[in-house]
Amino acid sequence: MHDRWRISHAQGYLALGMVDEAAAELAQLPKTNDSTPVLALRGLVLQEQRQWPLLLPIAAELARRDPAEAGWWVMWAYAARRSETLAHAEAILRDAELHHPADPTIQFNLGCYACQRGDQHEAARRVNQAIALDATFRQQALEDDDLAPLRASGYRPPAT
Repeated sequence: MHDRWRISHAQGYLALGMVDEAAAELAQLPKTNDSTPVLALRGLVLQEQRQWPLLLPIAAELARRDPAEAGWWVMWAYAARRSETLAHAEAILRDAELHHPADPTIQFNLGCYACQRGDQHEAARRVNQAIALDATFRQQALEDDDLAPLRASGYRPPAT
């Protein structure tokens, strides 16, 4: 089977939530196939499988190859937080912010990290900025476990 068919099958399986099947298709590709679409699929599969240490270098490479895509930076930070440290994840997103200052997901996650560090002022500022950029983050601010200390201090997200 040609690589393009395996890639197509992997994309289809992933879209259907069939992560193991997508991984099996990707495993059939030559290890030398590290095109950006293949790396992206591998990254998405590893994210779904919660294989954070394996995801970390792939997400870093995707952000290096395509820094204009904010999602790669977020994926990289997510993997870093779960396989290394919150400080490393925060450093990644601070770099990402230079490329994407108005990305609400980056702002929200930086708010979560600030909250976990105990900086409630920065956490509230970042979360409010995320909500101003995308109102759907208001509900996340009410539910995200990382922001529990912020909510416990009396913070309420602004109405949209």
